[in-house]
Amino acid sequence: MLPMKLAGEYLVFGENSLEYLTQLQGSQKRALIVIGGESIKKTGYLPKIEAYLKEANFSFDYFTGVEPDPSFYTVQKGAQKLLAFQPDWIIAVGGGSVMDAAKAMWIFYEYPEYKTLADICPPNQIPPLRKKAKMCCIPTTSGSGSEVTRSFVITDTETHIKHGIRGMDLIPDIAILEPGITASVPPAFTAATGMDVLTHALEALVSSRAHIVADALAEKAALDVFEYLPQAYREGSNLEAREKLLLASCFAGMAFTNVSLGIVHSIAHAVGGKFGVPHGLANAIILPFVIEFNSQDIKAKSIYKSFAAKVGAENLADAVRVLNEKLDIPRNLKPVIHQDDYFTAAIPELAELASKDGCTKTNPLIPTVEEFKEIIEQIYFGVKVGSQS
Repeated sequence: MLPMKLAGEYLVFGENSLEYLTQLQGSQKRALIVIGGESIKKTGYLPKIEAYLKEANFSFDYFTGVEPDPSFYTVQKGAQKLLAFQPDWIIAVGGGSVMDAAKAMWIFYEYPEYKTLADICPPNQIPPLRKKAKMCCIPTTSGSGSEVTRSFVITDTETHIKHGIRGMDLIPDIAILEPGITASVPPAFTAATGMDVLTHALEALVSSRAHIVADALAEKAALDVFEYLPQAYREGSNLEAREKLLLASCFAGMAFTNVSLGIVHSIAHAVGGKFGVPHGLANAIILPFVIEFNSQDIKAKSIYKSFAAKVGAENLADAVRVLNEKLDIPRNLKPVIHQDDYFTAAIPELAELASKDGCTKTNPLIPTVEEFKEIIEQIYFGVKVGSQS
């Protein structure tokens, strides 16, 4: 038996999707809108969101300032705002960081007796939600898929370690995919978030828990990234490409939230937490090296070879590298971090963190800590792992 949950109550997509906000219901008719910085304000879509909420007779307030790779400190501040405002809808408008932070705030709003990040980290379970509020996510980037996933990542404010937290109740009730809202995303960020989608899809395809339904979603997502990401990178206002990527992000999210990910994410979480490398950029650089490592597994190698043929390539790792070149993404981490000695000294710590990451459990091959050290060193300096035919 393979139970699968694809999304919450409604997935709304296509132009003018934001109009769905007029259908929101609530006993208090209050919504807290969670956003990041100034970039969302430049899209011109916040006034539309406000107008639709007013049409639904909602009062609303904002929580602003969610940073990339959100910290627990930000989550605590957001929870305090929720407790003061008492909304029955939390509306996250932003990229993966904003949606992840809003999910975490939601838990602490519903359970104010929780005080620490450890209270919601494994082995603790996420308790039932929706006693006070429901959640609506409006992604402004095509990357995380958080609008349909049961997980989020929060960085410990003191240790800077990223913690992945999961629970089926965390799948948002409504996901609204408005393609125009992503049109103003800058090229470099479009590239990084798009490669995050590709990583989600390809890791889901070779996950040890993969199955036919998730495969269909993941493959479609990955194919569309190869086709449409270079277009969106070159032509930010190309709404067809933007919509295809937004849907690809959603499809990949549906896939990986059910079958999980692999060691690209394990390593990216460790490197991102320690060195502040943006998550999508880290994934993009790490992905081809992990494809080469995983190709030591016969089944994974066959899946990679089959998919590579569908994008007109013989070698998937090389195809990813060519895509990265089109997006001006470096071939290795060294040009991003520029701290050879410090990074080398940190490799044992990074390897330990990656080996303990929850995503490692479903990788087709489970590296030893020593193998993690080798892979991470090669990702930094640009040396290939193994061989692929």
